[in-house]
Amino acid sequence: MSAHREEHLRTGRNAARPGADVRRELADAGPTAWIAFDQEVRSRLRYGRDDSAGPLEGLHATLLCHPDGRIREAALDRAERWPELVAIDPDPVTARLWADAVTRLMATDGPDDQAVDLLLGARSPMVRATGVTALRGAGRTEEAVRHLADRSGLVRACARWLVGQGGGDPFSHYLELVTDPGRVTAYAVAGFAECARRTDGPRLHALLTHPDGRVRAAAVAGLRLLDDNTDITALTALLEDPWPAVVREASRSLLPFSGRLDADRLIARLAADRPRHLRRAAFRLLRARRGITELRACVAMVADDDPRLRATARATVRGWKWQLSLHTDDTDRPELAELLRRSAGLFDAYEMGVRRSRLGLTR
Repeated sequence: MSAHREEHLRTGRNAARPGADVRRELADAGPTAWIAFDQEVRSRLRYGRDDSAGPLEGLHATLLCHPDGRIREAALDRAERWPELVAIDPDPVTARLWADAVTRLMATDGPDDQAVDLLLGARSPMVRATGVTALRGAGRTEEAVRHLADRSGLVRACARWLVGQGGGDPFSHYLELVTDPGRVTAYAVAGFAECARRTDGPRLHALLTHPDGRVRAAAVAGLRLLDDNTDITALTALLEDPWPAVVREASRSLLPFSGRLDADRLIARLAADRPRHLRRAAFRLLRARRGITELRACVAMVADDDPRLRATARATVRGWKWQLSLHTDDTDRPELAELLRRSAGLFDAYEMGVRRSRLGLTR
């Protein structure tokens, strides 16, 4: 633990001692000191330690730190005097009531930067969301983008709303997030794609060749949300992308157009020496074509080293309607006989006999 953090913890605990002037001692303290104060007061009340005098002029502060949530809730009528304590309270009921109280406070007195910072560092997602909303009133709209990677959907929703309402370009903010390797990018990429609903296709098309794979993947997902998958050539080129997420998104976008893709090139991507993500995408697109193309791909994969591909291929071949293929697919009896022979290990003698009979194979 750093000396700086230890000092803050000591400050918070000292402010909880009997006779202490809480507001004066914690006047310039950050969240760490207030949390230490909260924990110290709760400990004293829970275990009956000597706190008979209590912190000077801190009755409401003490009640807001009480281990009994019902007492904390009852003390909320004066909560605006101690926003730091309510901000760190993890109780959802307290958080909801505090959110209402701080909204009224911001509307009348304007935001306080220190209070906003405490809200943003709160344990409760409800309170953090309130803090994000308060950023706008504090003139700190741009800071909302930092909370787009928050694990709470509520906080992310507030941040997205704030970025959109702040007059800035949400698309640019998401682009900044997904291209920064030091940030948590999963939520940013999802938000980036969602933002595509409100932006134009050409901007996304331009990002299909972006040097960062996360951006390429998000751009493809965004185009799909816009129902703009018309650039089949560009999407097909992304099937060779080294970034698995890009290939996955490109294959999803190409599924409706699988019949227009070069089947031989897709079959070539199934080779055992190709990267796994490329093989899986090619297999997915070949299966989407149905008919004899799907059967050819599945027979080729019945003994594959990839357990997922192998299991799917075997299940498909075992359930195949061989006789129907003879009459509906662009194939002939010799090819079907050869495909059946290559997959013979999946059937016992009786099953093989039935399938050969249905294909009219007497020998």
